[in-house]
Amino acid sequence: MEIDWHNIFLNDLDLSYIAEIVLRTVLMFAFILILLRLSGKKGVRQLSIFEVAIIIALGSAAGDPMFNKDFAILPSLLVFVIILAFYRVLTYIAAKNEKFESILEGNAMYIIEDGMFTLQEETDNTFAKDEFFAEMRAMSIEHVGQVRTAILETNGQVSFFFYNDEEVRPGLPVLPKPYNKRSKNLKVSGSYACTFCGRVEERVTAGQCGRCNHDEWVTAIQTRRIA
Repeated sequence: MEIDWHNIFLNDLDLSYIAEIVLRTVLMFAFILILLRLSGKKGVRQLSIFEVAIIIALGSAAGDPMFNKDFAILPSLLVFVIILAFYRVLTYIAAKNEKFESILEGNAMYIIEDGMFTLQEETDNTFAKDEFFAEMRAMSIEHVGQVRTAILETNGQVSFFFYNDEEVRPGLPVLPKPYNKRSKNLKVSGSYACTFCGRVEERVTAGQCGRCNHDEWVTAIQTRRIA
């Protein structure tokens, strides 16, 4: 079957309309930037799930007028104003009512406590372990035993609170090479960290973790943190 490349890339595009597409795109993009500035946010890392939904709604309202001549710009601007007003009302109510704020924004979630991953909120963990390990490495964290507490904030950022150097305990390594040596079979006795919950045990043979009942282990390390 012959592929119609002209239909795929141009179809019925009126080349004289290209200049108007450029103008529409620039205008809509500028309006989005202005509205985001009016929202008071400084960057993407400050956005909650609710605010991401607002951004998606803005993108949907701005998309069609950028290239479709059948869609006028003013109705989209009206949608922008409504979205901004709706956002302002909800954030005002959230500022006055903690319960409503919790429903709207969600709650901060403990990920690490006492150098181990939390278990009571396991069903709420929606982040990938590799992604979280990358966050830890970006903070110069070599293993979980260096971290006293880690909290996943409602805006997606992770707040870390560290042990003092003299308090650092053996922990689950987060660097790729040592972590990839995890196994369900232990050849020598020593300190091993459970790859699921981070509990460190002195083990002679493999078996289930005494905390989470998982059976995959990796050699624990106890290096101090270099900030």
